[in-house]
Amino acid sequence: MDKASKEALQRKILAKLTGHTLCVLATVTEDGKPWARYVTPFADENLILWLATFANSRKVGHIRKNPEVHLTTGVTDIQGTMPYLQVQGRAEILTDQETKKAVWSDFLANIFTGPDDPNYVVARIIPYRIEWQPSGNTPPEVWEP
Repeated sequence: MDKASKEALQRKILAKLTGHTLCVLATVTEDGKPWARYVTPFADENLILWLATFANSRKVGHIRKNPEVHLTTGVTDIQGTMPYLQVQGRAEILTDQETKKAVWSDFLANIFTGPDDPNYVVARIIPYRIEWQPSGNTPPEVWEP
């Protein structure tokens, strides 16, 4: 993929990930099984995904044991035919105050007492493959760093 095509694809991906986006996040359980749940991460300009979560959540334990994750997002109307994303990446759990404050938003105020809440941690997901899947039976466009 040439540079211009990669940049255009990255812009389309970022448009899908603007703001807090409802996604399905799959992790690997302690016994090697997939586990999926809804999450609402946001992406920065480098396509790194940031996710606030509870320190004692299952996803934190899963990520600490196996950082491989998969996210699916983009469909907001099951009747519609819209592009969606498949994201493969590696996650890590961050607990430092600088990161927690940087990720903090009013969106989290109903869940945590503030960025210093000991129950609040951040998952950072660094994608190594993102598929932009157009509607229909069209092959996906693939973004890789």
